[in-house]
Amino acid sequence: MVQRKFWRDLEEAMVKVIREVSPAVNTIPQQCKFCSSKHLMRYGRNTKGTQRWLCKDCKRRFIHNDALPGMRTPIVEVAAALTMFYEGTSLNGIRRNLEQIYSNYPSDSTVYGWIVRFTKLAIAEVRDYKAKVGDTWIADETVLKIGGENIWFWDCIDDRTRFLLSSHMSVSRGIRDAKILVERAAERAGKVPKVMITDKLAAYLDGIELAFGADTKHMAAKKLTTSPGTQLIERFHGTLKSRTKIMRGLKSRETARLFTDGWLIHYNFFRPHKAIGNKTPAEKAGIRFPYRNWLDIVKTGG
Repeated sequence: MVQRKFWRDLEEAMVKVIREVSPAVNTIPQQCKFCSSKHLMRYGRNTKGTQRWLCKDCKRRFIHNDALPGMRTPIVEVAAALTMFYEGTSLNGIRRNLEQIYSNYPSDSTVYGWIVRFTKLAIAEVRDYKAKVGDTWIADETVLKIGGENIWFWDCIDDRTRFLLSSHMSVSRGIRDAKILVERAAERAGKVPKVMITDKLAAYLDGIELAFGADTKHMAAKKLTTSPGTQLIERFHGTLKSRTKIMRGLKSRETARLFTDGWLIHYNFFRPHKAIGNKTPAEKAGIRFPYRNWLDIVKTGG
């Protein structure tokens, strides 16, 4: 009982501090968040005692809580949900954390909607950036159960920057799949590698040859401990697999692709790596991405 009371008191104290330091809740809005009109009036309070406002022009009601138009949840909480999701927290876990910290308990479908919406936005934002990577790339593949069927995930990572250059999903492990993977990596990097390190899968031999010809030396590692070698991509796959165990959205290839692409953005652009001086792979690869985290993505509005 004493321990339970301690955690309850701590939770209440955290919520109180957050509300006190949040300027958005305690200041008068300068304009309507929907139409930008300055003709506003107070419109009572909600069940939590938060002031509501009415726009005299567009007649819409809103709470001045730093939420995007059409949304009730502040952008900080939405960004926190995205970060938790791509760090491996389940939807239920995200909801519990939001309740404990912000006294907000959205439904699974609401959190899922945030993730889909802002993941699509992030994917659009990173599409045209080129990575300045090294000359040694590592490719590997792993199988995951998606919607009841085995799906192969192919990945190509740069040894110097840890930047994940490309990924590919397929139901087979053929030459065509290997070729697609390395060609996507070359397109992202704007060049071909001098060395490609893979496992002993025969499809890589012909796939790399068809894509790069004699410009690239192919090294097939006998064991996944070659240095430099596929131990990097193995660690990446280990993280990917641990994440998918708690992701409820991987019920189709389309959903798997969306969330995998979102996680790759999180991995490349938002998560610092100790092995490269606590920089993100994108920073190490010379990319000046204007968004530092999911909060910056959410702020754009989608």
